[in-house]
Amino acid sequence: MRIDWDELPEAVTTEIADRVGEGHVIPATAGDHAEIAATVTGCRGKVFVKAAHTDLGVRSLRFELRVSEAVSTSHSPAVEWYFEAAGWLVVGFEHCDGPHADLSPASPGLHLLGEALTVLGDQPAPDVPLFDPKARLGFEHPAMAGDTLVHTDLCPANLIVTPRGLRIVDWAMATRAAPWVELAAVMPWLIGSGHTPQQAEEWVAGHPAWAATDPDVMTFFATRNADKWSAKAHTTHLPWMRDLATWTGQWAAYRRQKDLATLCRNLGKAQATTRP
Repeated sequence: MRIDWDELPEAVTTEIADRVGEGHVIPATAGDHAEIAATVTGCRGKVFVKAAHTDLGVRSLRFELRVSEAVSTSHSPAVEWYFEAAGWLVVGFEHCDGPHADLSPASPGLHLLGEALTVLGDQPAPDVPLFDPKARLGFEHPAMAGDTLVHTDLCPANLIVTPRGLRIVDWAMATRAAPWVELAAVMPWLIGSGHTPQQAEEWVAGHPAWAATDPDVMTFFATRNADKWSAKAHTTHLPWMRDLATWTGQWAAYRRQKDLATLCRNLGKAQATTRP
């Protein structure tokens, strides 16, 4: 849960001011992986500061710090500095100026995301502890295992279009998995941005990892993911969870219809070849 900047101990704000200079603070409006998330601008520059003091918050932020330091892709913001004081872990990330990516059909943001997915698809997982598919997504399949770095949360809020290109923020859920898992995980965000499930699949189909994956595995992923978010949506009033339940459900329904159509075509062909 986010708290106000003014609630930070003086020891923490003094350390930040020593690095950035006295300035002003603009709290982030989205996300909840740290108690503090804000843009801090001072005479020595601008940084995005995350800070945590609860056990869960510190574990999550320390994980994100280690991953961010280890990730070599240019799409990941650099870690400028970090420190611990008064029971708080505080990290200063490279500040990313720009709007969130628009992933709607025909948007230029899709091209930027496509380029990033190509880079990530070839990015080996760094030599740091990461989530595995089961721990991150709540379900698993042998085909989900792999040694590729997978962000798993490429929603528009984590995609920032800067003058230097697309930046992917919030690596707090980074996972070691097969590269197609990233493509499957982005499907709900494409649907939520205005694509039909068919359009979304046609868009990701250009990536080799998608074409190389068994369609039955993709249906398994879509169905299990939809079941998970449907269950979550029934226990919460959070709009974003209900949205994800809707979008994942639409993709799962499309996969089932597509599989049924394929089955009917194959049966038809089989019957045609056995006719006298």
